[in-house]
Amino acid sequence: MRPTPHQTPLTVRKLGRARRRGWAAALAAGVVAAGVLSGPAASARPAPEPLTTMSIKSPPGGADVKVLIFHGSAAGGEESPVVNAGIEAIEDIGQSGPTAGRFAVTATDDASVFTDETKLGLYNAVVFLTGGGDVLDPEQEAGLESYMEAGGGFLGIHDAARAEPYSDWFSGLVGARPAAGSPTNVQRATVEVGDRRHPATKDLPLQWKRPDQWLNWAKNPSGDVHTVARVRESTYTPGTGANGADHPVSWCRDYDGGRSFYTGMGGTESSYDETEFRSHLRGALAWTSRISQADCKATINANYKAERLTQPNQPGQNDQIGEPHGLVTAPDGRVFYIGRGGADSSQPVITDWNNPDVGKGKGEIHVYDPKTKKVTLAGTLNVFGNKGGGDELIKVEEGLLGIELDPRFEDNGWVYLHYTPHSRIDRDKRMAERYVSRFTYNSATSRLDLNSEKVLLKWPVQIHSCCHAGGGLAWDSKGNLYIATGDNNSSGFSDGYSGNNPQPNYKGVSFADARRTAGNTNNLNGKILRIHPEQDGTYTLPEGNLFTGKETAEGGGKTRGEIYVMGVRNPARISIDKKTDTLYAGWVGPDAGSPSTTWGPAKYDTFAAITKPGNHGWPYCMGNKQPYRDRNLPDPTKPLGWYNCDAPKNESPNNDGLVNLPPVTSNTIWYSPQGGGPDFPRDANGIPSYKTAEQKFLLPWLKGGGQAAMDGPVYRYDANLANAAKWPSYWDGKWFVGDFYDADQPRHAVLLDPKTAGQGGIPVHAESLKKIIPIGNDGIKNLMDWKFGPDGTLYVLDYGRGFFTSDSKSALWQVTYKGGGPTPAADQLVREAQ
Repeated sequence: MRPTPHQTPLTVRKLGRARRRGWAAALAAGVVAAGVLSGPAASARPAPEPLTTMSIKSPPGGADVKVLIFHGSAAGGEESPVVNAGIEAIEDIGQSGPTAGRFAVTATDDASVFTDETKLGLYNAVVFLTGGGDVLDPEQEAGLESYMEAGGGFLGIHDAARAEPYSDWFSGLVGARPAAGSPTNVQRATVEVGDRRHPATKDLPLQWKRPDQWLNWAKNPSGDVHTVARVRESTYTPGTGANGADHPVSWCRDYDGGRSFYTGMGGTESSYDETEFRSHLRGALAWTSRISQADCKATINANYKAERLTQPNQPGQNDQIGEPHGLVTAPDGRVFYIGRGGADSSQPVITDWNNPDVGKGKGEIHVYDPKTKKVTLAGTLNVFGNKGGGDELIKVEEGLLGIELDPRFEDNGWVYLHYTPHSRIDRDKRMAERYVSRFTYNSATSRLDLNSEKVLLKWPVQIHSCCHAGGGLAWDSKGNLYIATGDNNSSGFSDGYSGNNPQPNYKGVSFADARRTAGNTNNLNGKILRIHPEQDGTYTLPEGNLFTGKETAEGGGKTRGEIYVMGVRNPARISIDKKTDTLYAGWVGPDAGSPSTTWGPAKYDTFAAITKPGNHGWPYCMGNKQPYRDRNLPDPTKPLGWYNCDAPKNESPNNDGLVNLPPVTSNTIWYSPQGGGPDFPRDANGIPSYKTAEQKFLLPWLKGGGQAAMDGPVYRYDANLANAAKWPSYWDGKWFVGDFYDADQPRHAVLLDPKTAGQGGIPVHAESLKKIIPIGNDGIKNLMDWKFGPDGTLYVLDYGRGFFTSDSKSALWQVTYKGGGPTPAADQLVREAQ
């Protein structure tokens, strides 16, 4: 038992705090100017009457690291066993582990230490292991402020967030205050450890399951602090005042010249016996006491800048941008971006099939040069892609669909384009050809040589009806080119469920049966293809695709060797992680707004991490192997049996491939208008109930509505890249997933468990990017493509606010980092860098 500190009446304390709001600015200028350089002031404050003339050496402490544990309490009675357990644990931490990380500990409940500049200046870090209430008088809190501004470190544990309830400055120091409805009981929950680099979390499991007393926050601190871990509310009962899918539990930031770390964990005596929780505290203390550096700025929204790079087009021209549809960055930093083919709204649109120019548009390739900040139009292709809006028998999504640069672009200038040439359309049969072609770019003239075209690959597509053209291109480390193709199928005639109606056709070609395309082993539509381009403009087939093209099953001749992935609907964007060669893809789902007990799941937009060739389900199964109902002639309005996701069969009359298909692989992310990762109870045969009232959501951080999945990159941090604007190492290995729309739809960075990635494992962590990559009409509202450049910054295409055209909001953007490097500065580390 220890005596409680002196308590000042609350009425006096409130007045004291009001008088002291501006003290920090005066003191920083006159006494500890060196300390304020490493962090901004917590808030603007009016000029005060200084309450202390303390002069604490900057930074406090030294190589003989000392940590002060303050455990004063506003409550009387015996010391909490939680406090005693915490003190003993921190003492053990300080005396164990590698010698370079050890420290001495002093524990006190005497708040007078905060007005003793000599004593306080001895400590590298201060730990608040306090209960709630006023534990410092005004002069003592002023001393703590002085300590932080001199470059001190602070670690707050659990109930420290309840201390000093009348102090705005202390609220900023801890980062958040507990909500009144926080649960008081101990519950086992899962902690998502999103920061894989901070010393407090780098050694913890991705999903950390442990019991504690979990606090809710009156104001969510995400975006104002750097969150290193979140608690998953679906794994316990959060009570009233729950924070939802984004529920921070541990965070840090540079604060008033010093370093502040807070964890809401540690509310139980047994917490301090846990090896992993001790590891968490050890890392937090290593950073706050200047033993180790850490980045506590990476997820603070204000540390990023989003800048529009291109201007609105001149009237009647596409001098800056076409109808945005994709981008790629060159090694020298130039950004190549394409326009699909929709005309400026002032230009005519021809929809009459009797007119030879029906659907004729301009597929444009623009280049932005970051050195000159100028845009050039590098080339224009005549494409089939300009019929304006309207229903699916009028509009069209064909055109210039994808762009990639050769891996040796600096040497050869080769540019690969995925497009639908207007010259190859058959107006009578309403068929076209899709090309993947190689062109040569002349850097001296900044022009694409259209006469240099080498057509690598071409295949037929129907153009009687819209939609789903796909278009993404990407390289792996072996020089293989991946080509994303849509299912070339109408969204209608199946009530928005499986696109499997075999009946509608134009001159014998089905346009409403994705079993003819995506579900067909002998058709290149609705696939992700993988080929190896050769120097002469041809291609070879790499080993390990889904088919060789030489299969003899069912009579032979029923497969295409280019197919790497089948069963995708509209994969407009794909990406490949340059470190692992993992393929990432996203595709748009059908139109049903809700699940049907007759036909199957609602529309699911989908993302998949793909580590091997496979069948990803469409039009047979969606999500985590949720089947649709079959239909066929003579009456496709009548449901037949449910598809077997483990052994699907293509029994469509429009199928010229195998009947027996590869088993379906579960996807990584799927979402509907109801929410993220919908799932249902299943019967003995594995068929979901598809009852809205029974669905649960495995991914509560997102939902759809209007939805169009836009796959993004996996960020890879380059420590050798000398660019202060590059995104920090925190984001390394995180996968960016987004949507064309910007409400509840995803615009997140997600983290996968390497053990389950590519096998249907869902993300273990997700965090919103909507305030870093800003949403809203004046931000990047309609995300169309996003890629990191060689400079480590993010380039983003905003489609604009219309459809099948460009407008004043169609633009190329750049998102840069401005938060600075890790802290403390290398020359302020107390020992050799840990």
